[in-house]
Amino acid sequence: MTSALIPNQYSCIPPGGPLELGDIEDLDGYPTVFCPWHNYDFNLKTGESSTGLQQQTYEVQVVGSEVYINIDVELSRKPNSDQASDETNIRKTELSPDAIAPRPSSDTLCNWAVTILCTPDPEKKVRLTLEVADRWITGDLSDIGECTPPDEPVHTKDLKVVAVGKTRKLGKAGSLGSRVSLLHSLANIEQWAIDLSWDIIARFSRSCVDGERPLPKEFFTDFVKVAADEAKHYKLLAERLLSLGSFFGSQPVHNGLWQSAQETSHSLLSRLAIVHMVHEARGLDVHPKTHARFLSAGDKESADLLEVLYTEEITHVATGIQWFSFICDSITTFHELVRKHFKGYLKPPFDTSGREQAGMTEAWYLPLVKPS
Repeated sequence: MTSALIPNQYSCIPPGGPLELGDIEDLDGYPTVFCPWHNYDFNLKTGESSTGLQQQTYEVQVVGSEVYINIDVELSRKPNSDQASDETNIRKTELSPDAIAPRPSSDTLCNWAVTILCTPDPEKKVRLTLEVADRWITGDLSDIGECTPPDEPVHTKDLKVVAVGKTRKLGKAGSLGSRVSLLHSLANIEQWAIDLSWDIIARFSRSCVDGERPLPKEFFTDFVKVAADEAKHYKLLAERLLSLGSFFGSQPVHNGLWQSAQETSHSLLSRLAIVHMVHEARGLDVHPKTHARFLSAGDKESADLLEVLYTEEITHVATGIQWFSFICDSITTFHELVRKHFKGYLKPPFDTSGREQAGMTEAWYLPLVKPS
């Protein structure tokens, strides 16, 4: 008598990889089934997984070549509303395991994008991003593929995400605590920026220009490069936090950037406009004052780091403008999308120098400022 996963009727966590189609291999001396979609492993004796997930187990008895599974009435029992609520809460917890995401089922850029989006640990997310970017740029990985990304990236469950405006006050970099808070906030932005770069690749891989032409390969190459930059930025900020006696995750963070991603998940033009031409350009606007504050506090190392980020973020804004204009060469359409998907007005001061380097003239953003 032993226990085993029930075949044919049970699946892996959403989106429901069929475990009956999975391969069974020996892992650490135990027969183990591997989900064909996610490659999650489940011990056939205990139902446990190295990812921290847990499948339901059932008592079985082997008689000759037949396997009898005692399922009692479990399959037909319908939970009441309270039970359903409890099970939903449990499932939400299972969706954020502190483990690296499984290998993709096929070696395509989109499948790797989803794998990275489902990788909760930021250091592993960075490492995978840089590895996949290198493979894509060198040509070792060349198939774009297509797949559906998750509604939201997976992050470590010990990272406290709060509503926008509920994070710690950042201050003016005059004290060590204030500088740590500012750097932590920037690291949070970069972590989401990694996910946003992979999400635009996976979510819009099947988009067409003028309803006919598929996006050129250069589009994907540009956003792979953006993803690699954001990964490098996060790594630099995380290392700087450690050198100052802190670490990423030591403070609550917000997911304001991802809220904008959800707002624009239906439209590539809207995504480019809001995330890559409004939010990223705003990052340029706040740089001069933030950089000056770190210098004033005598923290030249952090100030130099911010200068590296700033220079490369200009190219990211340029990427957004380039592909928005490639798909729709209309500043008026940009204004319409921003008014539709962005709350409020754009607020000065603007970093006119950085914006101009990115190709964003005043005609793009001054009409979106609140009339005086």
